Amino acid sequence: MDIITFALGPLQTNGYLLAHAGRALFVDPGGDPAPVLDALQKRGLALETIVLTHLHFDHAYGVAALAAATGAPVLANPADEYLLESWLGRGGEMGVPEVQDYAYQPLAAGETAFLGLACRVLATPGHSPGSLTLYFPEAGAAFVGDLIFSRSIGRTDFPGGDTDTLLASVRDKIFTLPPDTRLFPGHGPATTVAAESAHNPFFAGVL
Repeated sequence: MDIITFALGPLQTNGYLLAHAGRALFVDPGGDPAPVLDALQKRGLALETIVLTHLHFDHAYGVAALAAATGAPVLANPADEYLLESWLGRGGEMGVPEVQDYAYQPLAAGETAFLGLACRVLATPGHSPGSLTLYFPEAGAAFVGDLIFSRSIGRTDFPGGDTDTLLASVRDKIFTLPPDTRLFPGHGPATTVAAESAHNPFFAGVL
């Protein structure tokens, strides 16, 4: 599986184009999808699905436009639906633009497949109640949204966030993956399970 990273939108949110055998999936289109559409065309890829790891505004700015341009369905966890009733999900306040309305289909935790590859959808709440992680065992890659970053963790001071829940999600769902699993977060550089379990200061002395 090829993984191409795009930093999109006002907060430079990481969006990920996953490609395999001429098929494509996009995770978290947080801004103008023009460069994503260009990459799809140049690589001859058909976008099959768009997945949102959670429904905060900075992960959703490009969702409506990308879905309209490709016809790809949007999948997300309905546990975050409440966010769409506030600025945290729809934007439009505190100097950030408004998110264009979009529709999504429910994505639940469990075993599934994308691009013909096995995918384990993990419920990883804490940053938001509906935060999901997409783990592809064959690729050794997990797309963690804003759950964990390189040497840091996601914010928990927004409505619906909870620090203890987030830490438990990381310990129980992420640090139990193979150590060489690459973690692709919503902001900043990629890291690995081994690096974070050994060096992330939020877990020092608690593992």
